[in-house]
Amino acid sequence: MQSSSRLLSGSLSRLSASTARTLLTRRVIPAFSQHAHARTRTMSSVTTHPSLSLVSTASAPAAVGPYTQAIRVGDLLFCSGSLGLDPSTGKLVEGGVEAQARQALKNMKAIIEAGGSEVGKVVKTTVFLHSMDDFKPVNAIYAEFFGDHKPARSAVQVARLPLDTLFEIEAIVSLV
Repeated sequence: MQSSSRLLSGSLSRLSASTARTLLTRRVIPAFSQHAHARTRTMSSVTTHPSLSLVSTASAPAAVGPYTQAIRVGDLLFCSGSLGLDPSTGKLVEGGVEAQARQALKNMKAIIEAGGSEVGKVVKTTVFLHSMDDFKPVNAIYAEFFGDHKPARSAVQVARLPLDTLFEIEAIVSLV
C-alpha cells in the first residue's frame, strides 16, 4: 500500500500546472507545496504555430488582454469578442446597450474585413448580454446589421463583461 505522500505526489503529477498551483495556493495540500511547485512549468516558450495567422487592425479597438483580435486557420477566421469601444479613444461609447451593440458590430466588421472576409460569410456568432432584458433591442440591431444573412447564433446573459460593458459579440467566419 502506498504512503499518503507517494499517493499525493503521484496525483499532483497528473494535474495541470495551474490546477496544482491553485491547490497549493489555497493550501488544499500544504504539506507538499515544495514538491508540487517543482513540477509546475511556465508557458513562456509557447509560440504561435505557423498554421495560424494573427489578425489585427487599427480600425477596431486593440485587445484588452493577452489575445489577438482574430486568428485565421485554414478556411476559418475566429474573431475574439468585440466590445462597444471607440477604436480612436479606446473608451466605451455612450448611449447604453444599443450604442454599444452598434459599435461592437462595427468593430467586428472591421476585424472580419482585416482578416480577409466579409460579414455575409459569418457562420456563427455568440452574443453576450449583461441583461436578457436587452435582448429585444439588441436583436433588432443585430437583424439590421446582418440583413438577409442569418448566421447561427447563441445569445446568453452573463454576470459581468470586460470593462463592465453591456454587450459583446464573437464570431466564426468563413474565408472561402
